[in-house]
Amino acid sequence: MRLASLLLAMGLGLAACGPTPQTSTPSPLGQGHYGARTDTGPNGEPIEINAVRTAYLTERNRRQRVPYNGPEAADTIVVDPYARFLYHVLGNGEAMRYGVAVGQAGKNFQGSATIGRKHAWPSWTPTANMVRTQPELYRPLRGGLPGGVDNPLGSRALYLYKGSRDTMYRIHGTMDPSSVGKATSAGCIRLFNQDIMELFEQIPKGAPVKVRTRAESLALEGPLVELPNGYLAPAGEVETAAAEPAQ
Repeated sequence: MRLASLLLAMGLGLAACGPTPQTSTPSPLGQGHYGARTDTGPNGEPIEINAVRTAYLTERNRRQRVPYNGPEAADTIVVDPYARFLYHVLGNGEAMRYGVAVGQAGKNFQGSATIGRKHAWPSWTPTANMVRTQPELYRPLRGGLPGGVDNPLGSRALYLYKGSRDTMYRIHGTMDPSSVGKATSAGCIRLFNQDIMELFEQIPKGAPVKVRTRAESLALEGPLVELPNGYLAPAGEVETAAAEPAQ
């Protein structure tokens, strides 16, 4: 589908951003968490997920167990759209940290919510407003874009709710792994497909979620600077590097 491929390339269609969880078989040729794997699609078909290129697995992007000094209880998901991190709080002062890409919609909600829905290879439907304001792009998809490799939500999606109300905030995968760790023009919170698949299996429906404000992020993560390559770095590290004499 040419239009679906365009949406994927542009990272669009996620502002309104199911089958039961499917099993995934890691490839024997895969390397660690981020190797290639074969997953089961929404209609039972095999879907190949490519290995994540080493260039995208920066220190801030890689899944890793880290010390955690936030106030949230174990089994809480904490989204920091400003530091571009997602934490799965483990308790005992630790969390599993994931790098994320953050679209504009990823800063439109803050505070507490719960995981109201979970879907593997989720479908996506543009809102009425999107169809009305950009009919040439979204009208052909007003009936919905099915889950699969052409869908920018990627392999899994977690949907945030406030009580019974859908916040329209999504934590999901991506078919563009080069975007992880960066700011994007559209969408919510994107993880590598391999990471969202692990998180999907660990996080039950109803799990609490906290989305940090900018002030909370600054207090806990410190000031950050966006580098020319689009990734973030602690401001202190950048200042130190700039002050060092050239060799």
